[in-house]
Amino acid sequence: MDVFVANEQELEVDEARLSVLAAHVLRSEEVDEAAELSILLVGSDHIRKLNARFAGDDHATDVLSFPMMEDEETSLLLGDVVICPAIARSNAVKVGHGLGAELETLLVHGTLHLLGYDHHDEEEKARMEERQRQILTSFVTSAT
Repeated sequence: MDVFVANEQELEVDEARLSVLAAHVLRSEEVDEAAELSILLVGSDHIRKLNARFAGDDHATDVLSFPMMEDEETSLLLGDVVICPAIARSNAVKVGHGLGAELETLLVHGTLHLLGYDHHDEEEKARMEERQRQILTSFVTSAT
């Protein structure tokens, strides 16, 4: 599995840990070993522009997922997970944990979206939240 991380913002982030976590998510979901995933860490203005352009919401958000167009040649290119650490830091304060834990939650959430999970209805939401919890728990357990 290839995980690419591009950090285009100023907050200190453990890029290596995020890369290992992304690979853990992909292995947990039994994704082909040849798959590729990109993680982009951006500032709030950049994610606001992406959110406005692609989701029609003109505000900064914490995470966006952009799946690659599927065809026979690019099916192993999963897509991009774009995370805003500045927004993640605000969220972390609200829920009472650190920036690292919030970034990990957002990365798993965004990656699951690329793999077809969603939360449009209560059943989908419950399924996605449970899988997210399982993956984060197994990652923390394996990392210690």
